Amino acid sequence: MAKTVLVSSCLLGLPTRYDGTDNYSQAVIDYLRQENLIPIPVCPEQLSGLPTPRPKCWFTKGDGEAILNHCGAICDESANNVTEAFYRAAEETCKIAEMTGSSLAILKQRSPSCGSQKIYLNEQITAGIGATAARLKRAGLKLLSEEDLEPK
Repeated sequence: MAKTVLVSSCLLGLPTRYDGTDNYSQAVIDYLRQENLIPIPVCPEQLSGLPTPRPKCWFTKGDGEAILNHCGAICDESANNVTEAFYRAAEETCKIAEMTGSSLAILKQRSPSCGSQKIYLNEQITAGIGATAARLKRAGLKLLSEEDLEPK
């Protein structure tokens, strides 16, 4: 029986990126087929009620772990604090993982929600984890990014 896996919907070609475009990844599609996995598309920002398109967002303090511990911050490009929306996004995405029995998530690297190894902190790429990725990791899911699946 095929297993379910959460996948950032932008990686599947859905126009859910902040700017209304996608981040289609053939490597992700190929991996899903090779492993006989059923993708469960998720866009944490949309789950939290943020619109598409939406202003670009980045961490201004900490990373996803800090958000879960209520000591981090995410702002949009107009300096509006959107931390609570990203916290809510992480919780809603985790509910979907639980409902679908997913133990793996393939998430978009560098996203303030989905980055599993890299994020933007004050508009600079740095090591860190997104809010949703941190929440899924706490729930025991294995995390991969599209970069983990691309040929080296």
